[in-house]
Amino acid sequence: MLAKGSEPWLFTAVSITALFAVLSRAMNSSRLNCIAYVAMALTFFMVLFFRDPERKVEVSDTYMISPADGTVIDIRGRKICIFMFLQNVHVNRAPISGKIKQITYKKGGYLPAYWKDSERNERNEFIIHSKYGDVSVTQIAGTIARRIVSYSQVNDIIEQGQRIGMIRFGSRVDVTIPHDFEIIVRKGERVLAGKTIIAIIKNDRDF
Repeated sequence: MLAKGSEPWLFTAVSITALFAVLSRAMNSSRLNCIAYVAMALTFFMVLFFRDPERKVEVSDTYMISPADGTVIDIRGRKICIFMFLQNVHVNRAPISGKIKQITYKKGGYLPAYWKDSERNERNEFIIHSKYGDVSVTQIAGTIARRIVSYSQVNDIIEQGQRIGMIRFGSRVDVTIPHDFEIIVRKGERVLAGKTIIAIIKNDRDF
């Protein structure tokens, strides 16, 4: 399955590949043939990057799950920062069930998303109102990324693990954890969106 919002990129890559394949055959040009192979490799990369595998999500009020695939690069107080490398799935999911209270998009720069100065980068913040209070999920564009895609709207009722958006290419997702939960992931740990438990209810360790 391919990610929603990836169609223009894939169409462009396939069109360029087809064009150079036809030209290289018609003109019998080794140079055009090489370009066609490069375009084919690019198309393969696009398909790999924009993959969106189905995942069985075990919905529960007793824990929060990762909103993104990637590596935990920092934990700042109640905020977990997850960096998505190019090989990671870039579709983001709701870490907890609730109602989308607010979505705030801000234009900005494109510093590497793992830098602290990336607070100035292009970003899209979801405020999810859950039974435990508001949870912020912030999509932050990186050096290559130039487009944040939102799948949800204000007032949408979303279920834990539901797809809420995507960031094209390398990027970061930050999520705030309510005080009712204890953070159980550690810096450097790899996580999967909709699968990895990142926090559990403080009084419910034996879920």
